Amino acid sequence: MENFSLLELNHKIKTILNDNLESSYWVVAEIAELRTNYKGHCYLELVDKDEDQVLAKNRATIWAYTFRGLNAWFLKITGSELAQGMKVLCKVKVTFHEVYGMSLNITDIDPKFTLGERAAKKQEILQQLEEDGVINMNKEIPLPVVPQKIAIVSSETAAGYQDFISQLHSNRFGYKFHTTLFNSVMQGNQAPESIITALHSIHASSKDFDLAVIIRGGGAQLDLECFDNYEVAMHTAQFPIPVLTGIGHERDETITDLVANTALKTPTAVAEFLISGIYSFEEKLFNAQNTLSDKSRVFIQSALEKLNFYTHNIQKASENLIKEHYYSLNDFRNKIEFNTRNIIKKESDFLNSSEKLLSSMNPKKVIERGYTYTEINGENLNKTNQIDKGSKIRTITKKFDILSTIDKIEKNAK
Repeated sequence: MENFSLLELNHKIKTILNDNLESSYWVVAEIAELRTNYKGHCYLELVDKDEDQVLAKNRATIWAYTFRGLNAWFLKITGSELAQGMKVLCKVKVTFHEVYGMSLNITDIDPKFTLGERAAKKQEILQQLEEDGVINMNKEIPLPVVPQKIAIVSSETAAGYQDFISQLHSNRFGYKFHTTLFNSVMQGNQAPESIITALHSIHASSKDFDLAVIIRGGGAQLDLECFDNYEVAMHTAQFPIPVLTGIGHERDETITDLVANTALKTPTAVAEFLISGIYSFEEKLFNAQNTLSDKSRVFIQSALEKLNFYTHNIQKASENLIKEHYYSLNDFRNKIEFNTRNIIKKESDFLNSSEKLLSSMNPKKVIERGYTYTEINGENLNKTNQIDKGSKIRTITKKFDILSTIDKIEKNAK
């Protein structure tokens, strides 16, 4: 059996590869690692994965001169520099070195593939959120009328956070806001977990926040990849209070922007949105106050006019009623006076007539006219029931008072 030294074997491998492989291949792979040295050379580790399982792995290089051009072109097209976690379509030349082994030398990269891959992944996550039924949940939560208690997810060292705080607390209207920072990593591999932890902390807080804001300053497109993360978007969409985003990118909307209640471009835009919201409420309140004041004034004026009208009518009606009753009472008084006079006259005439009648029936008057009056035992003779023989009777005439003794009694035929 023939023996080979390791160097001889590697020479044989190199020869076989050089004789049998094309000069270059277009390869789809994910950048698992990426670093540059002081000379500007770029060293990568490319992998092919099925979900989290690595199926293939190779070292790759981009020499400094090529890397400067490729990276600048990639940044111009995609908005991001080449970075770990990206899926790329790259043109590679397979090389084999007796000491360093096999490596892929990258000579070109198609940035449009990465854009399409990123868009496809983004669309896949959006579709999953749609299927989960959560994509519009946070958007359906009404914004508070006067949002003053603000929970902030950001990095305390980020310029965007400082801009937000300055804009909010130094507002020209003097509105008071109460802000609480929940410090978070806002870019890189640790960002998704850190942002989710901050959201959990807000939810568990004893403070009754009006809304939450997720803010960061500007940066490369790659820095926004954590906001295209499914878990970050899922937690944002299901958050129980409105979430506002201002993650500092003017061109693209992330998935977190799309599921948030309100998406704005920058932290200062978020601050201005909150300030203008309170100003709008204050303006509506002021307009309502003016409207109420105007309507109250019109109502009071109308009520006063009605009151004056009714007062005048009541006064006039009262005067007419008093006058009517005065005439009625006056007429009634005249009737009473007239009837009273008639009654008095009638009764007076009756009394006079009765007096004359009585006077004419007075025994003295009767006697003066020639009649006599006889009594027995002090009682009118005609009214007594018992007359005895021998009784004394008295007969009064005009001139004489005669005393007699009854000698004989005869009854009239009647």
